[in-house]
Amino acid sequence: MSTTPSRSLLIDLLHGALGFALVSLAAFSVWAFGAGYFRNVGGELGMYAAIAAVFLGLSGLVLGPLAGGAKRFYRAFLPAFLIYAVVWCIAWFGLRGRLGEWVGAAAGCVAFTWICMKILGSTRGWLGAALGLFVLHTAGYFAGDSAMYDYWVPLAKDVDLGKTEKAQALMMGKLSWGLCYGLGFGAGIGWVFHRARVGA
Repeated sequence: MSTTPSRSLLIDLLHGALGFALVSLAAFSVWAFGAGYFRNVGGELGMYAAIAAVFLGLSGLVLGPLAGGAKRFYRAFLPAFLIYAVVWCIAWFGLRGRLGEWVGAAAGCVAFTWICMKILGSTRGWLGAALGLFVLHTAGYFAGDSAMYDYWVPLAKDVDLGKTEKAQALMMGKLSWGLCYGLGFGAGIGWVFHRARVGA
């Protein structure tokens, strides 16, 4: 086996959180800096596809050690994240609002965990791993949502700010969401890969 069994859960959680936060900042930059472009070309679905492509392309380069190497990581992560993204988008576009976000998070995390652990060779304890991923992922997602809509968006509506400052506040809100989402989901990814390794 090419994994590194001696890695502790704490190391995997930290590696996942910090590494995926960097990847997530890059992915959310598509939204922060390219939203205007995607309004004219590709629309919202095109923007989500571009964001998913950044996640898929960069994650293995940063998180490969969670699985003992980028090749093994990608083998599990690519199909798992792709299905997660499709499930989340179906929930979001179908239900919208908070319900869509919660259903997408729950169904997406379950699918992600099962696929990852199945490919990595152990589904023992997958439901507990899915629950851990859901909690960490959703905490990060909604912390980012709060950072944007409870702090940055109200700031962007401040009548004393100029147009440039308002645009910068919205950009910072999107990047803050990416950072929080990356930290939470990344810790969850570290958790899932750790559980798959120790269960194998």
